[in-house]
Amino acid sequence: MNCPACSGSVTLEVGPDQPLSTSLTDVLLAADEDERINVSRNCWNCGWHEERQIRVESIDTTDGDEVAVKRASLVEEITDELAEIERLDTLEDTLTEVRRQQRLEPSTDSTEDDTTE
Repeated sequence: MNCPACSGSVTLEVGPDQPLSTSLTDVLLAADEDERINVSRNCWNCGWHEERQIRVESIDTTDGDEVAVKRASLVEEITDELAEIERLDTLEDTLTEVRRQQRLEPSTDSTEDDTTE
């Protein structure tokens, strides 16, 4: 990430109880429910500083479910790609195409609703 004030490099620090080299990903994956994680971003060029606190509200695991793991991976990859798109019309076109594809997919809800107890 670049500094919003001067476009210089920004460091990301997780703390205060973590070594400086600890990655945010490692801290998040090791977190427990309701844990709070402090994150600070600093620009050493101009002095810009931002602090945030992340609260882990719930933890959903997909351990052992290959389909869920693959789906989560694809959603993350799609989200990363979308975050890189800066043109609004491209994002709008993408959303339109996703919605079109959803309409074309056969619904799985109707088969689940037909189940009798």
